[in-house]
Amino acid sequence: MNTNPRKIKCRQCGNETVFSPENPFRPFCSERCRLIDLGEWASESYKVASTEINSVQDLEEQLEAMEARRESTENFKKN
Repeated sequence: MNTNPRKIKCRQCGNETVFSPENPFRPFCSERCRLIDLGEWASESYKVASTEINSVQDLEEQLEAMEARRESTENFKKN
């Protein structure tokens, strides 16, 4: 087991925090930051981008683009 826990910046406030099971709020530094982020999602300040698909051709194009991104990511990880 790794004795040096990974340190990251809190996604809400930017303070350094530990990303490990010992931090119950990960990837945040505190319950406060976790709840602020949850509130942003609940108020729809954050949104997941989507693309309308109007035809089978649109769907096929989206799937091809996703596959190309996946392959690119796999190739990046190999290097």
